[in-house]
Amino acid sequence: MLAIGTKAPYFEGFDENGNVVKLSDFAGQKLVLYFYPKDSTPGCTAEACDLRDNYERFLALGYNVLGVSRDSAASHQRFIAKYNLPFHLVSDTDLVMLKSYEAWGEKKMYGKVTEGTLRTTYVIDENGTIIDAIGKVDTKNHSAQIIKAS
Repeated sequence: MLAIGTKAPYFEGFDENGNVVKLSDFAGQKLVLYFYPKDSTPGCTAEACDLRDNYERFLALGYNVLGVSRDSAASHQRFIAKYNLPFHLVSDTDLVMLKSYEAWGEKKMYGKVTEGTLRTTYVIDENGTIIDAIGKVDTKNHSAQIIKAS
C-alpha cells in the first residue's frame, strides 16, 4: 500500500458516463478513493451500499467518494442504477490506476494464488496527500473505518 503522508499519484480515468475524472478535479477537497474487485458481487455490493448509506455524512465532513474497478462503464451504470449509488465509479480496464495505487497484485482465493484487485481505500486530503490507507476493509462497515480514521 502507498504510505500515509505521501502525495497521491496522479490519475485520469473515465466514469460510468464516459466523463474524464482526474485527481486535480478534487484539488482543495477531501476524497475517499476506494478500489474494489467487481460490480454486483456480494462484498462489493455491501461496501458500495454502506458508502451510499453514509454518503450524506461524508459530504457533511467535506469528503467526495469515488470508486474504481476494472468493470466497464456499462457495468458501472447498471451497478449505480440497481443500488442507487450517489457517487461516480471509474473504469480502470487497463489497470493504470489500480497499479499506481498498489491496489493490484497477488491474492489467495481458495488456496489458489491469482492476480487481481486488492480491496483498498485511500483518504486523500485537500492538498493531494494520503492521510489514511485501509487495506483490511470491512465491507459492511467501511464507512465507520473511514470516518474513524479521519
